[in-house]
Amino acid sequence: MKSLWNDQEAAAYPGDLGQRVYSSRLLGRDPSLVLHGGGNTSVKVCEPNIFGEPEDILYVKGSGWDLETIEAAGFSPCRLPHLLRLAELPQLSDLQMAKELKVCLTNPSAPMPSVEAILHALLPGKFVDHTHADALIAVTNTPDGEKRVAEIYGNRVVVIPYVMPGFKLARLCAELYPRHAHAGTIGLVLMNHGLFTFGDTAKLAYERMIELATLAENYLANHRALELPVSKGAPAAAPLRAKLATLRRELSAAMGAPAILATHTDAPAFDFVQRADLAVISQQGPATPDHVIRTKRLPLVGRDLKAYRAAYTDYFTALAVKSGQKLTMLDPAPRVILDPELGLCTAGRTAKDAAIASDIYHHTMEIIQRATALGGWQALPAADIFDVEYWDLEQAKLRNAGKPAMFAGEIALVTGAASGIGKACVDSLLKRGAAVVGLDINPAITTLYTRPDFRGIVCDLTEEAGISAALEEAVRAFGGLDMLVLNAGIFPPGASIAEMGADLWRKVMTVNLDANFLMMREAYPLLKLAPNGGRVVVIGSKNVPAPGPGAAAYSASKAAVNQLARVAALEWGKDRIRINSLHPNMVFDTAIWTPAILESRAKHYGLTVEQYKTNNVLKTEVTSRDVAELAAEMCGPLFAKTTAAQVPVDGGNDRVI
Repeated sequence: MKSLWNDQEAAAYPGDLGQRVYSSRLLGRDPSLVLHGGGNTSVKVCEPNIFGEPEDILYVKGSGWDLETIEAAGFSPCRLPHLLRLAELPQLSDLQMAKELKVCLTNPSAPMPSVEAILHALLPGKFVDHTHADALIAVTNTPDGEKRVAEIYGNRVVVIPYVMPGFKLARLCAELYPRHAHAGTIGLVLMNHGLFTFGDTAKLAYERMIELATLAENYLANHRALELPVSKGAPAAAPLRAKLATLRRELSAAMGAPAILATHTDAPAFDFVQRADLAVISQQGPATPDHVIRTKRLPLVGRDLKAYRAAYTDYFTALAVKSGQKLTMLDPAPRVILDPELGLCTAGRTAKDAAIASDIYHHTMEIIQRATALGGWQALPAADIFDVEYWDLEQAKLRNAGKPAMFAGEIALVTGAASGIGKACVDSLLKRGAAVVGLDINPAITTLYTRPDFRGIVCDLTEEAGISAALEEAVRAFGGLDMLVLNAGIFPPGASIAEMGADLWRKVMTVNLDANFLMMREAYPLLKLAPNGGRVVVIGSKNVPAPGPGAAAYSASKAAVNQLARVAALEWGKDRIRINSLHPNMVFDTAIWTPAILESRAKHYGLTVEQYKTNNVLKTEVTSRDVAELAAEMCGPLFAKTTAAQVPVDGGNDRVI
């Protein structure tokens, strides 16, 4: 592991808090040290209060912030003397501790301080860093982990046996650290949990962290347990989308809500699920207790969800009784699935949740295999993991999580998504919490958004194989399909029937009609498996109810798609799939309406451009967003009992009316 410290970069972060921000981001930049909100850092300062009196303050990472992107506002200012007095108490419940942490804030609008705030206050050094270094976790999760830690660090660190995070851990450290620390102590190892380092400067604390993590890596390397053999990944597989969508439906039932299911067949994941000892090494527990919130205690091996649910219920029942508390069982659905055919699958209520579970379990796989090579993987007992999974503070977070977004856990596919109405539909669906797949022939679709809940795929909808490949990629990315927005189409130059060539006619029919037929046919088996029922929205045209001269191919193709939708509504209703059409008229913020064309058409009707754009009953302009918002709502609960409807979005057209 290399130090990323750069004195020139660091100089751009003045003051103690600035230095704290800089080195925290360096730690957060390395996923082998911290992942998704993991780890915490602090700095002790003296600053005047409102009365001008000097006050000792601990700025500690606040809840909800990631070290990689943390800013000064992400640190919670706590009165240091108050924290130190709390450490002297013989006992304190975690809910009481949370209350006291809030009480000791000098700024009530600051984020909730880390649950490790008291421990940070206790440790020496102005700057304190805490990570979950993968290499060290691999060492501590072995039968003789404590002995190995001593071999690595000698007496340079104080070793603390595993205790649940929070006040109990702070209290134990308050007792053991002074007893074993000396002038040469530079860190603290929490068994099965993580690593602390400290120093009088941010640079010293950070570089001590890098040094100690590197020593753990070197130890693994010397015992031939660092480098893992890697194959080329999964071989080319037959289409899996039907199996994945079926699994996702069962998973959603276990979760009690629609779920995202992301599939990974990269080389490390594929190698892990192919291991002969998978059923043993994967069923020990998470790498660190806090991962249970994201991954559950154990992954599912194979696809027997019924057995997993029963085992989880037994786990909860037995340990809830021992806890002596009145607890409500969380959903019994796995968040990680290991399957020799499917690979590594990760689940969540959102694409972000599934992505986080993937990141964590990719690191967990490495840690498990390194510990196995070192002498045997041994996670904490189930009771210790249960205590974190059903921790009062975590339960409170769940209670305060709020209502999920309308389309949380659901997947939408939009055709013609790179611009215009299609892009607006992507935006409207993302805003409502859906994971969205955008298809377009324009390569720009792949970079339309960089976020875990969007996948852009280049696809020529006139090619049957391309549609099949796109659906396969979509389902591997998110698990299935709930909503389909058929938007892609072309509007050719005006031509009368007498003057129209057969090639133009066939081209329009191929894009506007045949492609939509193929997409509907291939999507149907997936829509049938949608947990809340499938939904299709067809972006039609005013030309369906009110065609115009010179647009025979376009009008006929749109009318044919509309008729196709009506037949689909009749055939698919038994499968809880509803399909509705929207008929916009002259949406001007799309690529086909250039300023030159707008001016030309307005002049043809003797109107100004503005008059032409609002040439409807309501005298209003119809935008892509107007169409997209109604398309999204048609997929929502307001239209739950509507199918085969045709709704104009045209500001009122006298010919349609």
